[in-house]
Amino acid sequence: MHASRLSLIASVTLLCATLASNTLCAQDKPQPLFHPDGSVTSPAGTIPYSSLASPQARAFFPKMLAEGAKAPPITAPIEQSRAFYDRLNSDRAARMQKLYPVKIHRETIAGVGTDVVLPAQGVAPDNRDRVLINLHGGAFLWGAHSGGLVESIPIASVGRIKVISVDYRQGPEYTFPAASDDVEAVYRALLKQYKPGNIGIYGCSAGGILTGEATARIISDKLPVPGAIGIFCGSLVDVLGDATYVAPMLNGQGIPTHPMGLASLPYFRGANPNDPLVQPGLSPALLAKFPPTLLISGTRDMTLSSLIYSQQLLDQAGAQTELHIWEGMWHSFFSDPELPESKDAYRVIARFFLQHLGH
Repeated sequence: MHASRLSLIASVTLLCATLASNTLCAQDKPQPLFHPDGSVTSPAGTIPYSSLASPQARAFFPKMLAEGAKAPPITAPIEQSRAFYDRLNSDRAARMQKLYPVKIHRETIAGVGTDVVLPAQGVAPDNRDRVLINLHGGAFLWGAHSGGLVESIPIASVGRIKVISVDYRQGPEYTFPAASDDVEAVYRALLKQYKPGNIGIYGCSAGGILTGEATARIISDKLPVPGAIGIFCGSLVDVLGDATYVAPMLNGQGIPTHPMGLASLPYFRGANPNDPLVQPGLSPALLAKFPPTLLISGTRDMTLSSLIYSQQLLDQAGAQTELHIWEGMWHSFFSDPELPESKDAYRVIARFFLQHLGH
């Protein structure tokens, strides 16, 4: 046999040994089906949990999925969903307080209910004139109080900074722009006490989306912009892209036929999807005025694609951004404080605001 032919056979044999899924060696296995529009239909298979995530995350991931499977569907009566997530978040907040001691009190600011979270060891001297506004997650349906505490406790403690978590109005009782109205009211009140550059705003999931919307509203109303913002597991545009299909699959939920976007949320009933105060990413002019923005997600988060796209839009508009993605992590992963990835996220968040506020 010709030497080049032998060489080719040897190369294919080696390739087969290292890539079992190679089409040269696995013609008997079902192959993905590629469609003209770029979509792919793939046969069922098993995807292992990421070997790059921490051992703690690997052990916790199945428990997290099992707990999530108990959640009521988004179409369930709102009281049922709020009770479920309040129990879940209250447990998380209690665990957090053991790791991150804080002092908490209720306060009404500009007619809006809030939780004020202070580090038990005291606000750091450099942060006495700084404050953070937290906007909790929960699909614009739940998360008030306990969900806000989950997002505020570790940041207040690690950053040694005052955090005010806002119980903004939600659906289905209220619709857009009620939440933005509430955030602006609180922000206006804080401007009487703090310089705008010393105020930060951040949120996760719905709170991340609202952070972008509230910032756009502040700019639109010609108020001075905050010193920095954080959009976590959220977006400046509708929730679209690869992650809306891939993440549910990686989280054991299968590939959705129709991923959940903003239009499916009761809060946005009747809202114009092309309004840049709903999707700030649609307006480069607005994005150009955004303050430094921290964006956080995980590789198993359904908002990953839209969050990455949001970072690209901000960068194209000239805004300063910082993007952090954690391998193997799911939507709002840092709500569980024991994970090394969560502790790393708290460090990143605190560092970002301490670096950018007051400058």
